[in-house]
Amino acid sequence: MQRPTTFADASATLEEAEYVIVGVPFDRTTSFRPGARFGPDSIRQHSWNFESYDLETGLSLSEVPIHDLGNTEEFGSAEDMANALREEIRPLYAMGKVPIVLGGDHACSPPVVEAYPDGGPSVGVLYLDAHMDFRSSYLGDRRSHGCSSRRILEKVGARNIVVLGVRSVSEEEVDDNKGIGMSYVTAHEIAREGIESAVQRALNMLRTDRLYISLDIDAIDPAYAGGTGTPEPFGLTPRDVKYIIDQAAPRLVGMDIMEVSPHYDTGNTSALAARLAREAIVRRAAAGGAH
Repeated sequence: MQRPTTFADASATLEEAEYVIVGVPFDRTTSFRPGARFGPDSIRQHSWNFESYDLETGLSLSEVPIHDLGNTEEFGSAEDMANALREEIRPLYAMGKVPIVLGGDHACSPPVVEAYPDGGPSVGVLYLDAHMDFRSSYLGDRRSHGCSSRRILEKVGARNIVVLGVRSVSEEEVDDNKGIGMSYVTAHEIAREGIESAVQRALNMLRTDRLYISLDIDAIDPAYAGGTGTPEPFGLTPRDVKYIIDQAAPRLVGMDIMEVSPHYDTGNTSALAARLAREAIVRRAAAGGAH
């Protein structure tokens, strides 16, 4: 049987679509287990497992205008990838589309945020990750996945990014951030105070008109999402991440899901990523979207 090559229910043309799926099969900055380059197509394949009808909202994704733009080309370096991806995403924002970007390692996230237009409504970033990703450079590469929140901060400013679910940092990152002031809510804090309180606290920090979600799948505990390059115990639950998406959806202008490495499990991580992408689309559609 031939495997599907598009995201389920992505039947609209680019011109008709409000949501645009983009795959970035790039994992050259992976620092532990490679394989995230296979994530986009695996997520697409598992998206066909789900019913089009959404029980909570009463919407059918088959009636939501979604287009799958396919995968980007393969790139030699992270800098090449960032430059090309930024140019691919920029016109989508200009056309009023909502990019849903499937990676790929987390180095693929900053160029999607960097493509967001200056001069319009401000954008805040909810950065979900087990790691802080705040190094100025890692293994000689400022575009490494270990530097991604830092690159995003350089675009949106320290007040407009909050890292959620962090539980693994270097001492260097903590020291650097003392003078920079990027906000973060640890996975341990979320476990103690509850997801509702923690998310409200994060959203209160982001006084922006629009929100972007960058989801490293390793934000979720490896008991649920072991198919990733750098699994880190004591993480968020899938329902925690669903709640974050649901709360952000009315203000959402874009989202990425990164670091799915499908060869390290039997498909549950890819299925979860596909379901969370669908959740973002249907929740935003039900809320009327950010206009």
